[in-house]
Amino acid sequence: MSDLSGYERSEIRKLREMMEIAKLGGGVEAINKQHAAGKLTARERLELLFDGGRFIEIDMFVTHRATEFDMSERKAYGDGVVTAFGKVDGRNIVAIAQDFTFMGGSVGEMHAAKIVKAMQYALSVGVPVVFLNDSGGARIQEGVDSLRGYGEIFYMNVAASGAIPQIAVIMGPCAGGAVYSPALMDFIIMVDKISYMFITGPRVVKAAIGEEVTEMELGGPEVHASKSGVAHFVASNEKEAIEIVKKLLSYLPSNSMELPPRVQPMDDPERIDTALNNVVPEDSSKPYNMYEIIERVVDRNTFFEVHRDFAKNAIVGFARLNGYSIGIVANQPLYYMGALDIDSSDKIARFVRFCDAFNIPIITFVDVPGFVPGTFQEHRGIIRHGAKIIYAYSEATVPKITVIVRKAYGGAYIALGSRHLGADFVVAWPTAEIAVMGPEAAAEVIWRKKLQSIEDPVKREELLKKLAEEYRERIATPYYAASRGYIDAIIEPSHTRPILIKALEFLMTKREIRIRPPPRKHGLIPL
Repeated sequence: MSDLSGYERSEIRKLREMMEIAKLGGGVEAINKQHAAGKLTARERLELLFDGGRFIEIDMFVTHRATEFDMSERKAYGDGVVTAFGKVDGRNIVAIAQDFTFMGGSVGEMHAAKIVKAMQYALSVGVPVVFLNDSGGARIQEGVDSLRGYGEIFYMNVAASGAIPQIAVIMGPCAGGAVYSPALMDFIIMVDKISYMFITGPRVVKAAIGEEVTEMELGGPEVHASKSGVAHFVASNEKEAIEIVKKLLSYLPSNSMELPPRVQPMDDPERIDTALNNVVPEDSSKPYNMYEIIERVVDRNTFFEVHRDFAKNAIVGFARLNGYSIGIVANQPLYYMGALDIDSSDKIARFVRFCDAFNIPIITFVDVPGFVPGTFQEHRGIIRHGAKIIYAYSEATVPKITVIVRKAYGGAYIALGSRHLGADFVVAWPTAEIAVMGPEAAAEVIWRKKLQSIEDPVKREELLKKLAEEYRERIATPYYAASRGYIDAIIEPSHTRPILIKALEFLMTKREIRIRPPPRKHGLIPL
């Protein structure tokens, strides 16, 4: 056998040369501009994402076939997007990274075809898709072919919804129709100072309504994380954004047919925390921090909050209990006393539906005085938005465990994972107050005539307090609800962690038997 190890065929040299050209995207000058703007290139981002920076690229040599407006002279291998598959923490994913160095990462016919093909791979194999967005939007030179491409991407987003996790990272501009692909995905991560999202940009806004606004004021990370709720996470830089992706994936299964990955627990499942016995103030009108309860109950340092800066009266996020991935829903008494409003209703409903789609058990910590009152909420549809929570919990078939910490009043009690909406295991702390309304309001209704008969306002107030306390002890008590079987157990707060772990492990083999609904395509959530 002859030694050919030192011989290099011309075809091999050509392949290597073409691959090097392809890796330059829009060229060295464009790459330098990308770096000068404080941004990484598409391939640099993928190297950060994939284990060891290694991945298999798909369609490296695809180019557009447009000819109008001198487009035949403007070509680059890859057509402004890099698609690939590989491993993240040892698990397969598909990733898509738009390349701003070629025509601003604009979406044309072949650019979109690459994205659709990559998403089809992810869906057929059953792995998550991570989309690193950095695009100026539709490629105007390609006209309706560009719009068709967007439509097909959206169609794939919908096809993949609930089947595989979809994560979008906004690492530059994302405007016009481009915003709808991330909006159709499960989670959006924005990068501070370099990313923005909006339907119409500042110039169009000024021309249309005369309002002057900057790109960041209109659709920057702070806006979408705290006001619109479009963004679930904000990263300080691109590296942190990639780390958020990896952490998020660690809680999720690869697809809807799998269970979430369990990790080796580093915390004692029998850990009792006596501090929990005194977290809730004796005065039920005083707030406290629900984070303290969550952090003390779940495995140490595993709570990973979603939508942290949006609708702060509700808390949602992932955590672990004895190594199992779980979804946490909780009221936050520090904001609106934990009452539900339009934004928190949307936040909770969406998170519950995501957890249910991907087999993640839901644990709900309840301290809710009701829905936020007033014309602002009513006129904007609090009824419709609140109904989303009811729909989401009722529809969910994953293990559902509810802890009633303190207040659980009226429709908000029903909505937040009550036994009546199919919760599997409901416990209450002895501090729980469960009733149609708060004791003071209930006393005013029940004993209205008696109270009105007292002319002295001081004596009337004293009597109201006495009657309210009577109502609290007789009706708004966990023992009354337990006597009806609506609560499975009243527990000492310090024992919450071991009890929840035992309940969760018991329910992991749950197979829910439901009354078969009439023939239908799907239910109609009150969107």
